[in-house]
Amino acid sequence: MMTLSRCHADRLLPPTDLSYKWLDLLTVNVSWSWQRPIDLPEKCEIQYELRLVEKEERKEGHRCPKRTFLKNVADSCLTKQSNSDHWTYSIHTLGHNCDGWNSSTNVTITVKCPEGRADLVKNFKCVLEPSGMNCSWIPVHPSHELKLSHRVCGSSEKLRKSFKECDRPYSTGMRNGCYLNVTVGENNICIVANSKIGWSIIEPLLVIPSSKLSIREDNHHLNLTWMPPEVGKYCSWKYNFCYTQCNGPEQCLLSSSTHRMPYDENCLYKFRSRVLNGTHCPGMNSDWSEFVSYGVNKPPDGTLTVAVIVIPIILCVCVILSCYCFRRHSDIICPNTPDPSAIFKEMVMNGNKEHKTTAESLYTPVPEVVEPCKITLVSATSALQQNF
Repeated sequence: MMTLSRCHADRLLPPTDLSYKWLDLLTVNVSWSWQRPIDLPEKCEIQYELRLVEKEERKEGHRCPKRTFLKNVADSCLTKQSNSDHWTYSIHTLGHNCDGWNSSTNVTITVKCPEGRADLVKNFKCVLEPSGMNCSWIPVHPSHELKLSHRVCGSSEKLRKSFKECDRPYSTGMRNGCYLNVTVGENNICIVANSKIGWSIIEPLLVIPSSKLSIREDNHHLNLTWMPPEVGKYCSWKYNFCYTQCNGPEQCLLSSSTHRMPYDENCLYKFRSRVLNGTHCPGMNSDWSEFVSYGVNKPPDGTLTVAVIVIPIILCVCVILSCYCFRRHSDIICPNTPDPSAIFKEMVMNGNKEHKTTAESLYTPVPEVVEPCKITLVSATSALQQNF
């Protein structure tokens, strides 16, 4: 008995008759046909893989790859390229337990977006608040009324029927806005804007409110504290803050919810901060907050400056006066020193003169005049008489 084997593995046939149909402005359904080869083993399971081709390099991208046993796929990944008017899909056939049959070659289909697409808004962002999603934008055509509808992104029939209109519209300056009625955790939101001139798919920039900064002075230091956002209770937030000191250059730091820094009481500090996404909440940041000021710029103490200027002047004046007085009274301060030999000679000559006149200069006492005393005897019985 002879056994025949293939020298080269066969390829599965690629899909044919590719077509597409828009189910709504966000979802397209791509369908195709496929003919099963006669000699393909019965146990061989066939799947189809659909990939979105990168527009710039025309290479197979890895965004939204889908595998299915069906011959159609509903896809809503087109919002990732909302600035393009067409997209290209690549489809090929895969086999499992096919005894050496390899996957097929790729076939492509280009999907064009529905007519009427237009640029309606710019700088579109949504702030996540406990009461809902506060979205605002700058209208490209302010004279045309704009209606927004939204739903959770996805291609299932249930999601396609869950469109809701924007609620509580408002206008502040150049920006218009409204609130999206979404539940907590529904951050993957697809938004469609409609007006008389066309429609547009919007990918909102999700931000969280800026946290309130609290500043407290403690022993020549400032303690900075941020209140965590009301949304994302289980997120690990980081805080990026920038500050200026005494009108100096701005410095920026990254911190946790508290930070301690040195404080100069003579300086005015200005702080601004923003919240950065943590490890469990990727892609959720806040805008920069308004500036928060602390302290005041005080003029520098002039005592030291005055001392540095005045003290040298006083010293110079004192030195000049001292020199003047020294020169004027130099004969008193520094008298002429006599010749020692002349002093000795004068002492010898004066000594001889004093020896000759010693007798004349001796002290002779002057005799005193003594008056005689007269004594009178009296009897014991006689009265004492006093002589005057």
